[in-house]
Amino acid sequence: MRVLVTGAAGLLGREVVALLTAGGWTVRAHDRRPQVLAADEFRCGDLLDAEQAAQAVAGMDAVVHAAALPSPKLGTEQEVFTVNVEAAQRVLSAAGHAGVRRIVHVSSLSALGLAWSSHYRAPREIPVTEQHPFVGEDVYGLSKHLSEVVAQTVARRDGATVASLRFPFLGSGERLHRMLRGVHADPGGFSRGELWGWLDTRDAARAVEAALQSPLTGYQVFNVTAPDTTSLLPSRELVRRYHPTLPAERAPEGFGTLFSTRRAEDLLGFTARYSWRDGTS
Repeated sequence: MRVLVTGAAGLLGREVVALLTAGGWTVRAHDRRPQVLAADEFRCGDLLDAEQAAQAVAGMDAVVHAAALPSPKLGTEQEVFTVNVEAAQRVLSAAGHAGVRRIVHVSSLSALGLAWSSHYRAPREIPVTEQHPFVGEDVYGLSKHLSEVVAQTVARRDGATVASLRFPFLGSGERLHRMLRGVHADPGGFSRGELWGWLDTRDAARAVEAALQSPLTGYQVFNVTAPDTTSLLPSRELVRRYHPTLPAERAPEGFGTLFSTRRAEDLLGFTARYSWRDGTS
């Protein structure tokens, strides 16, 4: 099977390329700058160029679109919107027109509008399911939300199977432990908006592979997180302290995640393997 991975030099892209190559996929890696990657083929270019996007997807059986600015701090509002939304439209639309039957769109739990909001916002429900509406006002959350709309539109228009994977903070090793130190020092800080979600990058790559192989149809969206939080405080205590308008008893006991992962478990057969609590991340 031939698969295109965009954003192949990024944090997740590298893991996906390595995993798929090791699994016997024929991988075409794409990024904006020349890179040395464990792929069968590497292409460099700007996916905002419709012709380059069409060339990138040509001849592929599947596409993993991971190219994006992963933080609003990496560009101006216009740059974040343009790169995240317009590149998604170019790539996913080109893939649909080219007859690609399986597309995995790397989304984010920021698509809910909670994580980067400039105002305090509590989720509408606990646990947070895939049906939670977009409630934000920040351009990054908006860009991820609209990218999902693009993905759904391509599935509807072209009959492709498209899966949007909503990831939380991704990391392992020092990147992860640096973030954990911040959460443990101040659990009510930035992670309040992220609802203390996280996932080991290796598990995220496994989720992408599962979305490429699982018997899905149409457009599907999945919360994909580790089964626990990043906090040393139990989940119900986090809700009581930092989201007091919500019923804490709806949160899981212990340190369970505040996001519902049932769809990923049932439809993708995905559960995380790595944990910072047992030292495997």
